[in-house]
Amino acid sequence: MKKIGLLTFALSLLLAVGCNEGKKKDKEEDKKEAVGVTDTLVTITPLMEESPEYSEATLTHPGGDVIEVPAGSVDFDFKVENYELGVQTENAGENGLANSGNGQHIHFILDNGPYSAHYESEFSKDIEEGEHVLLAFLSRSYHEAVKNPSSFVVKKIVAGNPSEDQKMDIDFSGEHLFYSRPKGTYKGKDTEKVLLDFFLVGTEISENGNKVKVVVNNNEEYLINEWVPHVIENMPLGENKIQITLVDEDLKPIPGPFNSTTRTITLEK
Repeated sequence: MKKIGLLTFALSLLLAVGCNEGKKKDKEEDKKEAVGVTDTLVTITPLMEESPEYSEATLTHPGGDVIEVPAGSVDFDFKVENYELGVQTENAGENGLANSGNGQHIHFILDNGPYSAHYESEFSKDIEEGEHVLLAFLSRSYHEAVKNPSSFVVKKIVAGNPSEDQKMDIDFSGEHLFYSRPKGTYKGKDTEKVLLDFFLVGTEISENGNKVKVVVNNNEEYLINEWVPHVIENMPLGENKIQITLVDEDLKPIPGPFNSTTRTITLEK
């Protein structure tokens, strides 16, 4: 009887330990799920679904390379040809990407800040006194840039009477990388495939040349050598940090005012 009692006690102790360990793991998994942490590696891959090319689409703005305006509200009047603003891109909703219900638009980027989307070619923007760099390009309704030699405008804006410390020295003949997507907050299904897109001016990327280095959450590093839209998958819920950097063939950063950018986005259930 004594032996049976000891055996029963030992089995009970093992079962209790195993049960506690199981509960502990369940709690850890619940905690991970609550904050969106997974053991799955974040991936960045080219967007498999082909987008309409719009190779003949053009975006232009009157005047030369420099726009001189008073500081404050500035009217912009772009000319769009072979492209329709305000309509849905043909394959919208079929590629799993977040899509604007307002349709195709212009991405307006000032000093490489977060873009504003404009669904008509005429609009006003508040421009602070100083010298600025404007990049505007045509965008599909799911925010993928139209990438051809005539789909964008890049100019310098001189607003008001800038002081010396408000002036910007930029070589437009140099190599430049501008950040576009991801941006803001993604919810539900939109968190599964997040568009990574950027705009190159005065440079190309290739397997044996310049590249774009992407770092997600200070951990995973990726090298992109083809200027096509990519998707980021398996990011955890909550805040995620995305950094893109233009690097040369030796993976050294290429100097430029906008060639390394870090943004924080949020994924929610």
